[in-house]
Amino acid sequence: MSSTRIAFCITDLDPGGAERALVQLVTRLDRSRWTPIVFCLAGPGPLADDLRAVNIEVVCFGAKHWRSAGIVLRLARELRRFRPAIVQTFLFHANVAGRIAARLAGIKNIVSGIRVAEHRSRVPLWIDRWTNWLVKINVCVSQAVADFSIHKAGLSPNKLIVIPNGVDAARFTSAQPADLTQFGISAGSRTVLTVGRLDPQKGLGDLVEAAALVASRIPQAQFLIVGEGPERSRIERDISARGLGDRVHLAGWRADIPEIMAAGSVLVLSSHWEGLPNVVLEGMAAGLPVVATRVEGVNELVIEGQTGLLVRAQSPDQLALAIEQILTDPEQTRLFGEAGRRRVQAEFSWTAMTSRYAAQYESLTRD
Repeated sequence: MSSTRIAFCITDLDPGGAERALVQLVTRLDRSRWTPIVFCLAGPGPLADDLRAVNIEVVCFGAKHWRSAGIVLRLARELRRFRPAIVQTFLFHANVAGRIAARLAGIKNIVSGIRVAEHRSRVPLWIDRWTNWLVKINVCVSQAVADFSIHKAGLSPNKLIVIPNGVDAARFTSAQPADLTQFGISAGSRTVLTVGRLDPQKGLGDLVEAAALVASRIPQAQFLIVGEGPERSRIERDISARGLGDRVHLAGWRADIPEIMAAGSVLVLSSHWEGLPNVVLEGMAAGLPVVATRVEGVNELVIEGQTGLLVRAQSPDQLALAIEQILTDPEQTRLFGEAGRRRVQAEFSWTAMTSRYAAQYESLTRD
């Protein structure tokens, strides 16, 4: 059987949950069955090198604004050149541009990825609904995102399937602990980790408020926020205003997340909304107990009272109490961490995710 051409389209290739999932999917597809190419609307991000290192063609358009008609036409031309049987899009901007470009190029097998329950604005939901007639299948990362897409975005349930993300568990279970003193954290501290983009979605103001409460009651507690984003300046001001400069530390973007997690005590997710947060899978793979807000996809990962604790979103008081419960009970910390690691290893692998995507692609080529 000759290989089938398949095109992937994503907004950018900067390190992030959706972007890493795309790289894992594309690089794990059976190359004797599939010939992939990746189109990136933005300029070449760091993950483009990971794809090119395994001889996958990457075309980056360098667009500053996805709504430009020029970017859609350029993408359509590239699709006509490559002639894929299937176009798979990831992230909202690439979903919309990719759908239109694929149809202009005469491609009917269009698969879109819906990776978050978007609460910031209803405009993306309207655009998604208006252009969804172009799509054969929408792949949601969690059942919560699928339910949101039906009830809030008005998408047809007949076009929705759920394929959760995976995680490379071995990369986290084998990691050696990083030296956290480089961030100003003294040896012997209990370190509360948060990893992700510094964005209003992530509720980091709530986390800083919770950190103030925890710091006043647990002297050895330290907080490490790993990531970059538009909220950094505001978070720095908040930390300073609360006098937490020696308790809450900003590490910026880091490549050594497994090693940092190996040195942590608990992973915290304070998000106001999500889809299926990869960082929770990574924390569980690292053997960390998880404290997270009860938002989309989280309770499909964290089993409350077995692998971590869940709290109401936008509730710093509850967040602080849950963190304190973990930090003051070493045995519970150990049991939660071990149970989380077992759950990830048994149910969430990149191999399983890729197999489920490949099965959908096979189905489309047979129709």
